[in-house]
Amino acid sequence: MDLFALTRKLIDIESITGNEAAVGAAVADELGTLGYVVERMRVEGDRFNVWATHPSNPSPEIAFSTHMDTVPPFIASSETPERIYGRGSCDAKGIIVAQIAAAEKLKADGIHVGLLFLVGEERDSQGAQTANLNPRGTRFLINGEPTENRIALASKGTLRVEVVATGRMAHSAYPELGESAIEKLLDALESIRKIKLPVHPKAGPSTMNIGLIEGGRAPNVIPDHAVANLLIRLVGPTDELRRQITEAVASKAQANFILEIPFMELGSVPAIQTMIAAFTTDIPALPNWGKPVLIGPGSIHVAHTDGEYIEKQQLNDAVELYSRIARSLLRDGSTL
Repeated sequence: MDLFALTRKLIDIESITGNEAAVGAAVADELGTLGYVVERMRVEGDRFNVWATHPSNPSPEIAFSTHMDTVPPFIASSETPERIYGRGSCDAKGIIVAQIAAAEKLKADGIHVGLLFLVGEERDSQGAQTANLNPRGTRFLINGEPTENRIALASKGTLRVEVVATGRMAHSAYPELGESAIEKLLDALESIRKIKLPVHPKAGPSTMNIGLIEGGRAPNVIPDHAVANLLIRLVGPTDELRRQITEAVASKAQANFILEIPFMELGSVPAIQTMIAAFTTDIPALPNWGKPVLIGPGSIHVAHTDGEYIEKQQLNDAVELYSRIARSLLRDGSTL
């Protein structure tokens, strides 16, 4: 298989979350051509995960896995001698191709792994949740995200918080007759920003982003409604943090906890460089697929940008690394 050509082929199939059917079909067809038994694991509507195994080993010990969806907007592929550009080049279509190539390399030596490619990772891990209800007996899950070919010893979790403030409309010339929801929201956010976020000795600090603020009717109307959406990158449990947020907004607004993905400490193998992933992955939604290892080519710093790319050398190196990790896990039977 041509590693770079297949990467570009997948990039050029638009697969923004919710629209993964076409790229799923392309991946399934490629795996079928290579001789795998391919299952289209239905998720919702025409969306499906792809699960592929070698005919001689329908229950492999190891699964290579990553996601097929991308964030918007669609960006077609382009290429230089050193890089492949385009949406999904490193997050995570190049990784799909590297994992298929690694499975082929292992197959040549009589070692058979499963391939699990998922929908929905960029939004809510819906594909991973579906797959977790349909485990296939694997002992290890080698998950791919852009870590520059270093094994992630941990990945930060996520806590999404919606802060809602309510007020009373009035003419802006007479503010004393109204109650500004926006001013309440600003006070609540200022209180939240004063909270000392948790720090992990290895993973570092939790971080918070106020990503969206909405509210008001018009410049000459005292606003009766305002809302902010926050995303906190977690490095530990959230009970105390939830309590502090709820207390910080009391009398000003209401805090609704929308989504939590837990902080994860992950497995490693000897003699491969390591890092800490400040982002979240499908791994927390896949506990039934075995002990996880997180590694992949490409840099998270260019993922989700208009200049997203993957280094061709890292793509080639990933094929060797995935093969090496699988052999190590099968030989030693555990991760560090």
